[in-house]
Amino acid sequence: MGIKTALPKIELYLYTSVLALALLWAGSWIIEASSDNVNRKTFKETVKPGWHYFGRKMDVTDFEWAMWFTAFRNHILFALSGHVIFAKICSMISPKNRSLIYMLYGCLTVLIIMGWTYVSLILSHCIILYSVALMKRKWLCFVAGLTSLATFKMEPFNSWQAGFVTGTFELQDILFYGGCGFSIMRCMSFALENCEKKDGNYTFMDLIKYNFYLPFFFFGPIMTFDRFHVQVSPSEMWNITIHALVHLGSILVVDVFLHYLYILTIPSDMKLVKELSDWSLAGLAYSNLVYDWVKSAVMFGVINTVSQLDHLDPPQPPKCITMLYVFAETHFDRGINDWLCKYVYDYIGGNHDGIFKELVATISTFAVTTLWLGPCELVYIWSFFNCFGLNFELWVAKLFALPPLSTIEGVMSEAMSRRIRGLFNAVNFWQIILYNVLALNSLDFAKLVAKRLLFKGFPLSTLSVLFVTYCGIQLVKERERKLALEEKIKLLQI
Repeated sequence: MGIKTALPKIELYLYTSVLALALLWAGSWIIEASSDNVNRKTFKETVKPGWHYFGRKMDVTDFEWAMWFTAFRNHILFALSGHVIFAKICSMISPKNRSLIYMLYGCLTVLIIMGWTYVSLILSHCIILYSVALMKRKWLCFVAGLTSLATFKMEPFNSWQAGFVTGTFELQDILFYGGCGFSIMRCMSFALENCEKKDGNYTFMDLIKYNFYLPFFFFGPIMTFDRFHVQVSPSEMWNITIHALVHLGSILVVDVFLHYLYILTIPSDMKLVKELSDWSLAGLAYSNLVYDWVKSAVMFGVINTVSQLDHLDPPQPPKCITMLYVFAETHFDRGINDWLCKYVYDYIGGNHDGIFKELVATISTFAVTTLWLGPCELVYIWSFFNCFGLNFELWVAKLFALPPLSTIEGVMSEAMSRRIRGLFNAVNFWQIILYNVLALNSLDFAKLVAKRLLFKGFPLSTLSVLFVTYCGIQLVKERERKLALEEKIKLLQI
């Protein structure tokens, strides 16, 4: 109730104005803090020379972004361009064997970069998990897969396996653990899909083709085996071009932000952070999550554009943090999210209506996620709070479905119901921000933001930030309403 109803246009215009002014105000504070403190000692390691002609330094705290679009940009572009050119030429000659050609190029590239011992290590895990897949027991596939994953996430097994790879180039650790981790998740997807296959088994070659597809090998995203194996959805060149231009535009926008807003470096200097206003802190926490979303969308988007040229339909970019106000839709990697939902969360939770089943499903999901991210104190805290948030949403929904709350909502107008729900969504939005910013920055930064917004800043800062958030959520709800209406019209036309 509430989402189907439009609010008056003048009210939506007011929300838009309030949100825009608030974002500009908070952004100006962050720009001022970035410019005034650029020469601080604590900034020396993470704020490096950038645009010399504008006299701006660049925030290089995020190694992933610097790796992709600065230090190793040419290497990554060379590998992906080689895949596109080689795959296109060979697939034109032999279109029926294109998946085999992709696999051969992927294996050869991984072999050249990481060496034969690394390829042998990956293949040994593939052989073990393929052997387990032949038994067609889901629980056994999970046990074997999670055990394999644990060997790359926990000592002393990860150091022992890393010792097989020779060489000391800068990207070695990232490529090693990235390739191994994603390989295990792909092997688990293959094994679980093989359990569902009624007649016979998929071949070992099917697994190798799936695992050694180069664009997905080191950095993801994960595309579940059932979708990859079908290899449908031939892409239109126009759509691919548009996506490529959007990603290029996003890279330029992020580059501008990293030269003017040091949103990644500032949170590491707690002495400076304590001097910032409540609005600056709120904007800083929000912008960190937006940045992480943009980074994920761009990096996966580049890989997805390449895979679309291969006629694959890869996982879409994650949903923007600005559009999120429920934990059920919160994720920063849609490939991992799809994998977890398909094989764990939805499999255990069913329709997600039962409180106990939902609790078991969420605990199981975040247990696997914790292993995937690498068990440590910060990951445990992050998993606990996000697991709690997901369950708390269901508890609140169940409570409001009972009288007298359901009766009270029943006598309200749908517009008023939407407004009241928007207030609760605003509180939930900041729960999502606080529960996730601790993983992106630090626990101390998240605690400081929470303390300032909930206690020291109460009531003025707390209520004003919540009101601005409420305005943003109503605009998101309006967008969702229009999209749902457009979808309904399309269905009626069919």
